Amino acid sequence: MSSSFRGLRVLVTGGLGFIGSNLARRLLALDAGQIVLVDSLIPEYGGTLFNINGIEKDVTVNVADVRDEYSMRQLVRDKDVLFNLAGQTSHLDSMSDPYTDLEINCRAQLSILESCRRNNPAIRIVYASTRQIYGRPESLPVDERHRLQPTDVNGINKMAAESYHILYSSVYGIRASALRLTNTYGPRMRIKDARQTFLGVWIRNLLRGEDIPIYGDGSQLRDFNYVDDAVDALLAAALSDKAVGEVFNLGAAPPLSLKELAELLIKLHESGHSTFLPFPEERRAIDIGDYYADFSKAVRRLGWQPRIAPAQGLKRTLDFYREFGEHYV
Repeated sequence: MSSSFRGLRVLVTGGLGFIGSNLARRLLALDAGQIVLVDSLIPEYGGTLFNINGIEKDVTVNVADVRDEYSMRQLVRDKDVLFNLAGQTSHLDSMSDPYTDLEINCRAQLSILESCRRNNPAIRIVYASTRQIYGRPESLPVDERHRLQPTDVNGINKMAAESYHILYSSVYGIRASALRLTNTYGPRMRIKDARQTFLGVWIRNLLRGEDIPIYGDGSQLRDFNYVDDAVDALLAAALSDKAVGEVFNLGAAPPLSLKELAELLIKLHESGHSTFLPFPEERRAIDIGDYYADFSKAVRRLGWQPRIAPAQGLKRTLDFYREFGEHYV
């Protein structure tokens, strides 16, 4: 992969966010010819200029909203690859403000695809989908053939956006693929609240000397990917012809219970406590229970494997926020 991106013109929507900024750093290391990061910098959505601290002179930042059709038409025009990561990620926000979620996670995605179809049909697109579209699993591990039954508005809109990408691939020849991301964590994730991931709040609380809040009894199972592994998958999907028109689960094995995850964090930090809380009703209504993925399709088709074990990834994450946490809280 070391030379495969050399000279390519790359557009990253949500480029100042958690995954987008980590992807930008990797693209620089791979000698991409041009890296354009598009982000609305809406405070609630996680993008921040500090995420590109140290590389700001090596990338181009365009502060624009993916809902702005004119801007997107211009931005996609001459690009080789589009990593489409922009989105509203909060499940609770999608329930309290469903129309905004619809605009960002559904209508804007269709607009981006139309911009590509009309202005740059040769572009390669990798869309960041989510395991949330599966809803409450009927069987475990969850593979890509599992029924899609989202439990919240965010999941429904992400499901529609993913379907648009695959449809445009099959009907219009737009070379698009989708990755169904699981719980992704690592440096530069949002930790000031739970809009992006509950793990961010856990880390914030741990570093403040506050308890880690666990809803329920902590037995819920989840799989977790360190951000570098998620970036590996995005890059592999952008390069593989076997990815075109396909969806792929990301994941890791074995899964961890939330209680085990909290205990590991406390051990790595060498201090801290967790506390078990009853589920707030608004969270209980959309909780999916246990979830972990069968990601063997990504292994077979993309040659992808998660490489970073939880202890290693969590240690790197804690070290990052010990040094830079003031910029994220």
